[in-house]
Amino acid sequence: MSDKFSIDSHKMNFHPIRVAKWLEAKDDWEKQKSIYPIYVEISPYGGCNHRCTFCGLDYMGYEKKSIEFDTLKNTLTNMAQNGVKSVMFAGEGEPLLFKNLDLIVEHCSNIGIDTSLTTNFVPLNKKSIQKCIESCSWIKVSLNAGTAKTYSEVHRTKEKDFQKVMDNLQYAVEYRKQNNLNCTIGAQMLLLPENKDEATILAEKCKEIGIDYLVIKPYSQHLYSETTKYESIDYSKMLHIKDDLDLISDEKFNVVFRINTMKKYIEKKQPYDKCYSTPFFWGYIATNGEVFGCSAHLSDKSFCYGNINDNSFKEIWESQKRKESLKFVQTELDIKDCRVNCRMDDVNRYLWRLKNPNEHDNFI
Repeated sequence: MSDKFSIDSHKMNFHPIRVAKWLEAKDDWEKQKSIYPIYVEISPYGGCNHRCTFCGLDYMGYEKKSIEFDTLKNTLTNMAQNGVKSVMFAGEGEPLLFKNLDLIVEHCSNIGIDTSLTTNFVPLNKKSIQKCIESCSWIKVSLNAGTAKTYSEVHRTKEKDFQKVMDNLQYAVEYRKQNNLNCTIGAQMLLLPENKDEATILAEKCKEIGIDYLVIKPYSQHLYSETTKYESIDYSKMLHIKDDLDLISDEKFNVVFRINTMKKYIEKKQPYDKCYSTPFFWGYIATNGEVFGCSAHLSDKSFCYGNINDNSFKEIWESQKRKESLKFVQTELDIKDCRVNCRMDDVNRYLWRLKNPNEHDNFI
């Protein structure tokens, strides 16, 4: 079973120039400050139509507020000018509830930023989603069950939302085909005790609809999340599910069972002792406009560099606050207290390996 998009690993090796700048900068802030993130996650809207049992950002409060349209548009332009390559709209709430998200996504495409969307895909406006399919590199739907009953229990919503998502996926696939578009359409299921027996059911349904892939991923306890229901989840008893899912994959539909990530979750071991990716290669913009270097620490001001309502992204990224955060991450942050299997784990393993070469590395 292939993983065409390296979902269960990382892609830093495809950005050698940015990595080389990082290696050459060493501890020189004048060089470090101009190393911009490759990827930024943006939360355009704080409210959400679901209350998923596993939501890691429940502590943010689901406030029905949004980033001001022109502020977001101008920030994205400034990001593109300074080397940001990709953006994912997701975050604290449901991004499709943000008014004119389609125009923002279209703007990203016009200024050269690869754009993606992670959504529960329920609040679908056909005109809006059409433009998103035209402009996004990929759209991934959070779909955490194979039946309406389990879906409603996990997403804490009405059962009818399950069929609504299936219909919306069908529409998206048909629109893409009719217009010969390249947007990759996928889904992801967070593997939980409640839905583990429905992974194959969901995979079969996704395959029938005609989407490109289904990701089966492990849960990771968020540091500040109010829910701790799944903090002791045991994936060693679920790895066998991969065998049945492998039989469903073919050249048109791929199930990515994130077994490498699950094994790391079980082992809970890291070769590195500090975070190398923060505050360099990725970032997060919260609904209130604050810019963070790590989405796992949204309530910790040590990871906040400024606010796009007050300053440009360039001013924020090259600010004294980011310099101070860098020093904090390098000298004070104890990653033993960090989220297990954080999004940058594989990236950190790669960067650590570059910082700690083996004695035979020059024998290429």
